[in-house]
Amino acid sequence: MDALIQATIPGIRQGMSTLGIEEDDWGSLLGPSTVSDHGDLAMACHSLARVLRKSPVDIAEDICAAITPNLKGFAQVTSMNGFVNIKATNSWLSERVTEVASDSRLGITKAENPRTIAIDYSSPNVAKEMHVGHLRSTVIGDALARILSYQGHTVIRENHIGDWGTPFGMLIEHLLDLGEAEAGGEISVGDLDSFYKSARGKFDEDSDFAARSRARVVLLQSGDEDTLHLWKVLVNESTRYFNEVYRLLDVLLVDADLMGESAYHPLLPSVVSRLSDAGLLEESGGADVVFPGGHLNREGEPLPLIIRKGDGGYNYATTDIACIIDRIERLNADDLLYVVGTPQSRHFEMVFEVCRMAGLLGAGHRSEHVNFGSVLGSDGKVLKSRSGSAVKLVDLLEESISRATAVVDEKNPGLGEDEKNQIARSVGIGAVKFSDLSNDRTRDYVFDWSKMLSFEGDTSPYLQYAHARICSIFTKVEDSNWVDYPININDHYEGRLARSLLSYRDSFESSARDLMPNRLCTHLLSISSAFTSFYENCPVLIVEDPEVRNGRLRLCDATARSLKIGLSLLGIDAPERM
Repeated sequence: MDALIQATIPGIRQGMSTLGIEEDDWGSLLGPSTVSDHGDLAMACHSLARVLRKSPVDIAEDICAAITPNLKGFAQVTSMNGFVNIKATNSWLSERVTEVASDSRLGITKAENPRTIAIDYSSPNVAKEMHVGHLRSTVIGDALARILSYQGHTVIRENHIGDWGTPFGMLIEHLLDLGEAEAGGEISVGDLDSFYKSARGKFDEDSDFAARSRARVVLLQSGDEDTLHLWKVLVNESTRYFNEVYRLLDVLLVDADLMGESAYHPLLPSVVSRLSDAGLLEESGGADVVFPGGHLNREGEPLPLIIRKGDGGYNYATTDIACIIDRIERLNADDLLYVVGTPQSRHFEMVFEVCRMAGLLGAGHRSEHVNFGSVLGSDGKVLKSRSGSAVKLVDLLEESISRATAVVDEKNPGLGEDEKNQIARSVGIGAVKFSDLSNDRTRDYVFDWSKMLSFEGDTSPYLQYAHARICSIFTKVEDSNWVDYPININDHYEGRLARSLLSYRDSFESSARDLMPNRLCTHLLSISSAFTSFYENCPVLIVEDPEVRNGRLRLCDATARSLKIGLSLLGIDAPERM
């Protein structure tokens, strides 16, 4: 608990000074205890042995004696095996958790110096299906957008869809072969893969079609009005389909967040001129390139970032540099976050380095590749459908809702049809999102239906059920005497729950600082676990003492709000009934 660290430091500092121990020697040693039974905080004294020429056990005992008087009233101090253990008193816990329970934000403060943050995430390709591979970028980016907004930053969501490039020649020609109405209908029902594969097949097998496709690319890039109209049909139908997936997944992305590759196409010549003016552009193999330092190819030679190809075309890197220029100069973004898979790490390292070399990214800007691993099947390989193809994201989400419907129906068969369907959707979508977000984003994880939809264990249904259980308590409370009542911690299980609530802010700030939503997930599970133990051991409604009843009701209310807010920051609903 950071609050306890801040409360104890003045007293520790005073006690340490009497022992002649400098803060530089002990300041980094104080932190959360890894053994909760020993205390909330711990200080390992082993590294002080060289400074003080005493055994760690003796040093811990000396420190314990020196700081105990200074922490009287809000912390108990003990020594054990060379460790100083500090445990918050019930009175301190009571006062602090009452303060947190009285705060609508449960102790989470807004950033003192809010920034403007552009988050690039989801980014599907026009006329291509959204597959399970898009899941991670979409839900991680959405969670970070919610978390950083809640922290008080101005967040700009950027959905950088792939809506430009040479494939659009064949896609437009295929559209013309089908007819605009039929093509629009085929795309709108979500058969994007079939549309794209048909166009690709014709391009590979029909030389006349391929020639027409290449000519169409030239017309598109030159701004031909009829070609742009057909291109817009493809983009509009695709984005309509994307929006259906976003609605089902319950993410924040809307049309106003779209910034496709086409938006940056007019800026590409200026990227070349600005890099040239900065003296960075070199000719290599007929292409215009920049050599950022520290990157080598397999032969150990300097690796270039291609800006303009030998045929005059531009590369992905050129578009990404144009994005950076636009987001800094037009959007006035301070931070640029790219939620993209780990295989693109070198690409972003090189792009960011070139932008720093050219002065496009200044010292006050933060540019970060928020990388993530893959979604795996039970065989340890990238998740595939039974046919061996990539799993369509919409199919995965609909199956999760279907499975959740069966689970909810079994748990509560008395629910009305509409309520059951709404709860099943919340549980099914929440399970998919939490299964992803609760894992360290930098690692691969195994997709497991039975685990993610379980009401036990580290799952979203477990958290949602805990929230619903608390809501059911308050349906039986007819008075409001508890609302402003002080919380008095007198029981072990009350104390454990209070400690979890007091650490809520720490986990939130850690998630926001390091862009790791899994830390917030882990803490919500900790709160839920602490509440379950509290609920099983501490009667709430039937306890006779009104002081105990009202204090426990406030603990329940603070817990419910922490779960509801925390789940909402992950983009997950918290139903009041399950």
